Formats: sequence, structure tokens, C-alpha cells
Amino acid sequence: MTHADRLVGSWKLVSIYGESTGGEVFYPYGEDPVGLLMYDPPGNMSAVLMRRGRPRFASGDMANGTPRELKEAFEGFDAYCGTFTVDVAKGTVTHHVAASRFPNWEGTDQVRHFELAGDVLRIYSAPILARGTEWTVHVVWERGD
Repeated sequence: MTHADRLVGSWKLVSIYGESTGGEVFYPYGEDPVGLLMYDPPGNMSAVLMRRGRPRFASGDMANGTPRELKEAFEGFDAYCGTFTVDVAKGTVTHHVAASRFPNWEGTDQVRHFELAGDVLRIYSAPILARGTEWTVHVVWERGD
């Protein structure tokens, strides 16, 4: 079984945090996030990450949030999808992004280092700019299927 084959399936988000070069830690979706990462045999992938307890829109209208409601909804949620490839020699999985909540990722390759031990998948990013700081993002997923 190849590394790509071992990634196939669904993965539940356990934790995600960013660490700056100065050692600061940032939890973009809080300390109890929810999310799902999926890889399928033909090479498609999708990821959804969310902060629990985001404020609901007072109007109940999904297209009519206040500026603050929209900001909280946007900042507490992330999703993207596309295809993926694995480079075993480098220990990387590359997400070839077709669609993303963050427009700057559309059409890009997001390279992630990964470690797979049993039913636990650990993914690490190259530095990502957020809040004016470069963060290495550490994500832990647990097999969900």
C-alpha cells in the first residue's frame, strides 16, 4: 500500500494551531475545532475547518449578516478542495487547490509535510502569512472512516 493509498478516506480534525518563529501560538479555530479532510482514490481532496460556537446571524438570513457577523463567520471557517499528490521521498502531500474560501489559494499548490502513524495524520505547513505574521500550522487529524 502506498502513502497516497494510506491517506485515502476521511479524517476528523483533532487540533490545529499556528506557531510563529518567535514561539507565539495561535489557535485559528479555537482549542476545540471541528473539521473534516477527505482524500479519494482518484486523487480528489477537500478540507473543511471551523471554530465551534460562531455567532449566528441575528436576521436568520444567510445573505444578510451584519459586517461583524460576516467577519466572525469568515474568520472562523475555512474550506478548500481540489486534487492531491504525494511525494514519498520528500514526505509531502500537495493540495492542488481548485476552490477556496481564501481567494489567493485558488489555482495554487499548497505543499504540506505529513507524518502518518496508524490512524493519526499530522500535517505541517510551510510558513503561512496570517494576522501580519508568518505561522507554521500544525494540524492533527484522526481517521474517521
